[in-house]
Amino acid sequence: MNEKFFDLKKEKQDRMINASLKIFALNGYKHASTDDIVAEAGISKGLLFHYFGSKLGLYTFLYDYSVRFMKLELTTGVLSTATDYFEIRKQIEFAKMQVLKNYPYMQQFLNRSKTENVSEALLAIEEPRREMAQVYSDIMAKVDKSLFAENVDFEKLDAMLEYTIKGLMSERFQDASFHPEMLYEETVSYLTMMKKLSYHK
Repeated sequence: MNEKFFDLKKEKQDRMINASLKIFALNGYKHASTDDIVAEAGISKGLLFHYFGSKLGLYTFLYDYSVRFMKLELTTGVLSTATDYFEIRKQIEFAKMQVLKNYPYMQQFLNRSKTENVSEALLAIEEPRREMAQVYSDIMAKVDKSLFAENVDFEKLDAMLEYTIKGLMSERFQDASFHPEMLYEETVSYLTMMKKLSYHK
């Protein structure tokens, strides 16, 4: 983590973080422009490089920061006693909603990073990427799969819901009146519907 950066006022930190998250989320590492980032943040390019050294330095910082922030929300927001898959999913999405209130593009940034193909970017985030995957793996390990009907393929169901939730987020972000709470409610409606279709009668 860049300690000098954290000496800045929180408002300026968040402005720089949110601008960077947005540009990387929308364009990916290769096509994200530091010119666009500084324009979005309302700062000079010199200031950006003063704190992060390079585009790769900024990307690495952002990914590490996002993983730490998301891990904190997930580990405190998902109850250790929860075993119902759909309840766990709701708790995960609620935790993400809390993150979106402060950092609207953080989840999209993390989603986009999964499809990165620039080797230097992939190598730079390898360790925190594994950490994030482990957090989700630990959460999902608690799921009681005996609740599902025999004809339900859990892996396919989980993948389908993941695609649906990502798609909803991408679609809603194109709406100027986007609200994290509304996205959460819509996501819950899909989870509720799928629970009725997937569990033993």
